[in-house]
Amino acid sequence: AEMMRAPAAAAREGADAAGAPRPLVIAVTVLTSLDDADLGAVGQQPPVVEQVVRLARLAQSCGLDGVVCSAKELPAIRAACGDSFATIVPGIRPAGGDVADQKRVVTPAQAIADGASFLVVGRPITQASDPRQAALDILASLGAPRARAPP
Repeated sequence: AEMMRAPAAAAREGADAAGAPRPLVIAVTVLTSLDDADLGAVGQQPPVVEQVVRLARLAQSCGLDGVVCSAKELPAIRAACGDSFATIVPGIRPAGGDVADQKRVVTPAQAIADGASFLVVGRPITQASDPRQAALDILASLGAPRARAPP
């Protein structure tokens, strides 16, 4: 717990001393490439959702601002930690997209509907044949107005 409290305190103190906005201090819960079987294989008791909520509560009790978690656990985290606790959600895949090595994935729209604070979208954009268009398509799936290509 001290390893989480120290950076949270340092971030507050450093930002205050610099007169700058305080950065969010975030902890990682369970990687989206892991599932219940993977947790059991490394000696952790499944289910994943219980581990994620336990880690989120610990992070919150240590003064952290939020966690990185799968959208699959968002309702449980919101119930345990409240709506102001930040959730950074990787494992985002467009509908019908390749899940690759990810085991706990959702669409961008589902993550937002479930209460994600921030989305992390990597390979669906970086490995697309047209990354710009892939990003625009994801934004459009969230109801964002279509961007125009620069002249």
